[in-house]
Amino acid sequence: MRIVLVGPPGAGKGTQAAFLAQNLSIPHISTGDLFRANISQQTELGKLAKSYMDEGNLVPDEVTIAMARDRMEQPDAAGGFLLDGFPRNVSQAEALDQALKADSVELDAVLDLEVPEGEVVKRIAGRRICRKDSSHVFHVTYSPPKKEGVCDVCAGELYQRDDDTEETVRKRLEVYHTQTEPIIDYYRAQGLVVTISALGKVDEVTKRAMDALDRQAEGKGQSDGDEDKSDSEGDDK
Repeated sequence: MRIVLVGPPGAGKGTQAAFLAQNLSIPHISTGDLFRANISQQTELGKLAKSYMDEGNLVPDEVTIAMARDRMEQPDAAGGFLLDGFPRNVSQAEALDQALKADSVELDAVLDLEVPEGEVVKRIAGRRICRKDSSHVFHVTYSPPKKEGVCDVCAGELYQRDDDTEETVRKRLEVYHTQTEPIIDYYRAQGLVVTISALGKVDEVTKRAMDALDRQAEGKGQSDGDEDKSDSEGDDK
């Protein structure tokens, strides 16, 4: 399958993308990974992207699109792929459609992870990171440390990142609603959108997503937005 994954910050897209890609035996294509790989390998696209970033400017859509298209044309993506973080706006979605059409392929589904705004703020604003090792992550509600402010693993100080404050999270949500959310309507008009609740445990959300994608593949294409919604608090932070 060729899938685009969308959802607000804090919806658990990265976590779900990894599980879904593994279950479907397709590569997980993350724009963040694409940028890092191209820049570290000093490809022409990577050098171009870095030149904009070094000047504090946004990387133009055409550079991002070129990176994504180059990755989608790799042999391991011949049988499908899962796009995470791309497209981010309608113009990128239109460019993606054109690129796929040129390659005589098309998207199979756009998986929309739905999370209430209050839950997004709770998930992100409650996150605490270890200063000694950023891979040690806790949450004040869902996975609190045994001792407040202290990492269970290495006793390092836990802190809240600047981009995890409630004010910053709400600004990120505003950007998502303005720039990215419109692509859902764009793809819904093509009959590609399947919406699921991203509340609940990680494996529950993955199963919900796989079931929705199966239905889409069978041509039903119905939304899961009003079904299987869990009131349980999310582990998918």
